[in-house]
Amino acid sequence: MSGSARRGGLPGASTAWTRFLEVMSGDKTSHIAIPLFSVALSMVAASLLLLALGENPLVAMAAFLRGSGFMVKPSYAGGQSALTDFLSFLGILAPMLLAALSVAAALRAGMFNIGVAGQMLAAGYVATILAGYADMAPALARPLVVLLGLSVGATMGAAVGFLKYRFNIHEVVSTIMFNYITSYVTGFLINTHYSDAITRSSRVCSRAARLTVTGIDVGGLRLTFPIGILIALAAAAIMKFVLDRTTVGFELKAVGLNRDAARYAGISVGRVTVFAMSVSGALAGLAGVTYYLGYYNNIMPKTLASLGFDAIAVALLGNLNPVGSIFSSILVTIFQKGSVYMSSTLGAPQEVASVITSVMLLFSACGACVRFHAARMLEKLAGRGGSDEGGGG
Repeated sequence: MSGSARRGGLPGASTAWTRFLEVMSGDKTSHIAIPLFSVALSMVAASLLLLALGENPLVAMAAFLRGSGFMVKPSYAGGQSALTDFLSFLGILAPMLLAALSVAAALRAGMFNIGVAGQMLAAGYVATILAGYADMAPALARPLVVLLGLSVGATMGAAVGFLKYRFNIHEVVSTIMFNYITSYVTGFLINTHYSDAITRSSRVCSRAARLTVTGIDVGGLRLTFPIGILIALAAAAIMKFVLDRTTVGFELKAVGLNRDAARYAGISVGRVTVFAMSVSGALAGLAGVTYYLGYYNNIMPKTLASLGFDAIAVALLGNLNPVGSIFSSILVTIFQKGSVYMSSTLGAPQEVASVITSVMLLFSACGACVRFHAARMLEKLAGRGGSDEGGGG
């Protein structure tokens, strides 16, 4: 007689539980299973929150999807459709994905870039005043915007990496300080030189410099295509190739896993540290220009984009993997983008979306803990099974 039968348990249930633990702790499966488990727990928590607010969770989730263009709304204004909502969703998805890749690039090398929002703002500001206010053709202005975003972001990231390597200043401290510096300096310059008298934000940039193609007329629909989504997907593909197929990617992961071991193996930890933060900053710079000169076309002074902090949840939920970041970006952006329509139709506060994102971050941050305890429980079950078989002999 089996051990489970002697204990009065159900063999099928025991097998299912064992299989679940194996999936959650396995080297090949945990990187997918744990994020999916985190999403499932987040949906349960979100449903309980919506029920507490007196809303039907299924109706609310459908409203999030309708607001993002994944489902058809009951009615639309002239020239609008689900396609226009979906293209707008892609417009904000681009900077979200790039910001998540920025966080993931730094974390792969063992560093936490919490200054993505500041790097986005700096890149967006420089690109706005140098290219957005210049009289240039789109063929020249748009590539210049991208180059400025890369350059400004990479410079700020490299500065953080240098401070970490040369003076052992923790990157969390330096990036937070850079956030404040960037916010107040750009805010002062916008208010004194580039402010719009009516909106009090920066003056809008030229249409030629925006990373969007506007004025597309398809079947009576007025469409705007975000160029940023192409940049974001290309960045994810390049990052995936570099991490998996190049020596640079191996060095990044080696330094992230164990700096002392990497140094002993002959890897220049200082060089890799500066390089990793440069790449992280460059991706944040691209997120900035696709945000401030793509989805939007102006800058609100002394305001950091919350997207730069939401990207931390996206990167963790995507398991620091470029492909995983694409799917996690889509999921989080659905809640962020669809919150306006959900709030307007159901009356629930928009902050529900932020709560859901925060819960996802909480569960995602516990991924290593979940994997550890799943492995421990699996070992205990295996040991218990062995003792039962021994006793039966």
